[in-house]
Amino acid sequence: MKQHSGALGRLATLKLLAQRFAFLSLVMASFALMLLGKADTVLVERIRLVVEDALAPILDVMSRPAGTIADMVSAVHDLAALRAENVRLREENIKLLHWQTVARQLDNENRSLRSQLNFIPDPDPSFITTRVIGDTGGAFVHSMLVNTGTREGLRKGQAVIAGEVLVGRIAEVGARVARVLLVTDINSHIPVLIESSRAKAILTGDNSDRPRLNYLSPNTNATPGDRVVTSGHGGAFPPGVPIGVVASVQDGIVRVEPFVNRHQLEYVTVVDYGLAGVLPSDAAAAEGRER
Repeated sequence: MKQHSGALGRLATLKLLAQRFAFLSLVMASFALMLLGKADTVLVERIRLVVEDALAPILDVMSRPAGTIADMVSAVHDLAALRAENVRLREENIKLLHWQTVARQLDNENRSLRSQLNFIPDPDPSFITTRVIGDTGGAFVHSMLVNTGTREGLRKGQAVIAGEVLVGRIAEVGARVARVLLVTDINSHIPVLIESSRAKAILTGDNSDRPRLNYLSPNTNATPGDRVVTSGHGGAFPPGVPIGVVASVQDGIVRVEPFVNRHQLEYVTVVDYGLAGVLPSDAAAAEGRER
């Protein structure tokens, strides 16, 4: 009995000593490993690789539950997002079906009225899609270069669009390149109208990102969000080409936010609507000078 008690006492003493010197032992072991690593880096690297190989299966097993839980949470989030997207698309589909019916009715009515009036439609425009190769925009000019010129049939005054939105017009044409004057340039003046009220104005650039509407009737109530489109006056552009929306109305100054950001343009379309425009062609200008 006394021997058993003495053995338990020695074990308790050893346990107490181990607890007291555990931190010191770990520090000494770390220091020894550092010295060993400096002395024999190859041996330490091999030991590390062996330990990593031995622990890899354990770490893999431990990581699987966490990965499974993460996948389940992600699947739940994706499912919720898909349900919300499905609801939104259904509502949008209902609206589109309604507008499709309205558009068909208007198209049939338009065809019937044109046939009664013996209306002669405008010729189909020709177009060339080209790549933007330089943006010369700055504090004093808003223009860009495209890699198409007179060899492809470009001429001054032709409209430049991105999608269905007016970007600007061709201002200078070379054999292989052309310069596009953007709607935000200070030299740009485009006859436009506010689509909702049909009020006419001149969209004037001032080298800012938002051109202003000039010569707008004082009785016109322009509100933010109103669409601005070309009016077709002056023979430069056909009517109804979208440009932007009214962004702000402050102190009688109406600013327009263009639909297209010029810094994001990579490809544009040069359209020939068959209009004489306000700018004479190079051939007509040369003929005029000869006369």
